[in-house]
Amino acid sequence: MIKVLALVLTVGGMIGLILGVLGIFGNNIVSLSPWALTILGVVFFLAGVSMLKYRKDAPATDQ
Repeated sequence: MIKVLALVLTVGGMIGLILGVLGIFGNNIVSLSPWALTILGVVFFLAGVSMLKYRKDAPATDQ
């Protein structure tokens, strides 16, 4: 479960980073602030990568 959340955060962060950087240096694809997208993208990407790196999923035990 943790790995799924970490993967979603990582992919969402990458999308936010891409859209934010494109908005800063080129054309703004979305109507949101490109700086806000970039900052949120960095936060989500780092959170997802650190969760993938340091958290371990324990297998479900049947009781």
